[in-house]
Amino acid sequence: MTVRSILNTKGHQIMSVEPDAKLAAAVKLLGEKKIGAVLVMNQSRLEGILSERDIVRVIGERGAVALEEPVSQVMTRKVVTCKETDTVAELMETMTTGKFRHLPVVDGGKVVGLISIGDIVKRRVQEYEAEQEALRDYIKTA
Repeated sequence: MTVRSILNTKGHQIMSVEPDAKLAAAVKLLGEKKIGAVLVMNQSRLEGILSERDIVRVIGERGAVALEEPVSQVMTRKVVTCKETDTVAELMETMTTGKFRHLPVVDGGKVVGLISIGDIVKRRVQEYEAEQEALRDYIKTA
């Protein structure tokens, strides 16, 4: 299973904010969309990623005043990305090693999606359920 197959199922929608957006606006977007991370894009260029963990860290350090800061002051700048041809096993290894839960998908230098650990788990569960059903059908006909 590849990243492309997950994106084909979940869609290529990308939630993003600009680097100069206030952290409070990004928090509102995360809450409204019920997502755990948002890409930080300057026009179509990926500049960073802002996750719930980044927000908790900065509020823990600076308090609620951090909500008035620009996203660029809080985001993770060194963004690890993946390709549509990467496998789920590769993503799981990358996420586990890097201790993060979201990977932007880049194809030809352009961001084409965002994969979360939740997307991977959901897809794996669907695969296992389909496999179980196939085995049940096989046993019934044997």
